[in-house]
Formats: sequence, C-alpha cells, structure tokens
Amino acid sequence: MIRQAERSDIPRIWDLINELADYERLSHAVTGNVELLEKHVIDEKRCIVFVYEVDGVVLGYTLSFPIYSTFRTGPGIWLEDLYVTPDARGKGYGKALLTYLMDHCKENGYCRLDWSVLSWNEPSIGFYQAMGAEVMPDWRICRMSF
Repeated sequence: MIRQAERSDIPRIWDLINELADYERLSHAVTGNVELLEKHVIDEKRCIVFVYEVDGVVLGYTLSFPIYSTFRTGPGIWLEDLYVTPDARGKGYGKALLTYLMDHCKENGYCRLDWSVLSWNEPSIGFYQAMGAEVMPDWRICRMSF
C-alpha cells in the first residue's frame, strides 16, 4: 500500500534516511534529526513523503518538494529520495513508488519531475532508464550549503 506519510511514520522514515545515507556512502553528511523531519514534513508541509507499507511495516519512501521550470513556465517536483530497503528490492516497490509520484505530478498539474543519481549507482541508473527517465549526462548538480 502506498500512502502519504503520517506523523507516526516519521521515526521509521528517519531510520530509512539513515539507511540511504549508508548506501550512498554519505552517513557523514547526515546532520539533521527526526524532530526537524517531523516539523518539515508534517507541521510545515515543506515536502511530501509517500510510503510503501507492507503488513504495517514501511519498506520504502519518496520525499519530494516543489520546484519551478522557467523553460516550461510551470511547477515541478524535485525527488530528493526514493528508497526501498535492501531486502524489499526487486519486488516492484520502487517502481510502484516512482509511478505513484509520477501520477501525483500529472494529477496536480506539475510539468516535470527531476532528481539526481550518483554516477557510480549503476543499479539505480538502469532502473530509472527502464522507467523512461532521461539521465542527463551534461548536467551536474551544484550546491551551496548553509
């Protein structure tokens, strides 16, 4: 079952975020906390989180937030995270989550869905391409952290 995250899901989502950081070899970059995640997702609605739940256990999630395309002159969504636990991979949960988010975008008038993927993450690159995504080799993400 895919649904929007609720307050009670936040601790589990925080655990999954830390699993994702481990997988991406970026645990050292995690400086946030579960309280801020709850504030931003539930109280302030700065981002939207969908969870994939099986038998009462959240096995995956997407976290996204609004962006804007000047070229398309329309709103879009930035997919910050798409994560499924290692033992639940290969069962279609990631595909279902991404499809659900794509449908959410279409139903709400968003003109595009963007995200990044690490260059070494060949399984994810192959997955995204199989889903119809264009991996844009000429673009690099720039970031300023404050």
